Amino acid sequence: QVQLVESGGGLVQSGGSLRLSCAASGSIFNIITMGWYRQAPGKQRELVASVASGGSTNYADSVKGRFTISRDNAKNTVYLQMNSLKPEDTAVYYCYGFIQRSYYTLPGDYWGQGTQVTVSS
Repeated sequence: QVQLVESGGGLVQSGGSLRLSCAASGSIFNIITMGWYRQAPGKQRELVASVASGGSTNYADSVKGRFTISRDNAKNTVYLQMNSLKPEDTAVYYCYGFIQRSYYTLPGDYWGQGTQVTVSS
């Protein structure tokens, strides 16, 4: 099995910063992509940012210039540094991994349990 465990959510004032972490553990052969999605009440889950194994990154337009995703391959961990937070960033943030468990298996999608980020105005 593969587990993704997030940490770092919480309550912050508008303009503040938070750093999310997500560690992948278990039976892992190769982590192809890791990233963060978020879901606000009444809205669909949306991609926030992702980073591929080679280091290429992708960001939602709404967070470009404010959020930075990074990855420590040795620790199977992905980070999301969130600066200049806005009330509209309030959501449950989910860690995502596209992970291959062994040489003989196809990669699959794995999700963390989610961590709440609340930005007060």
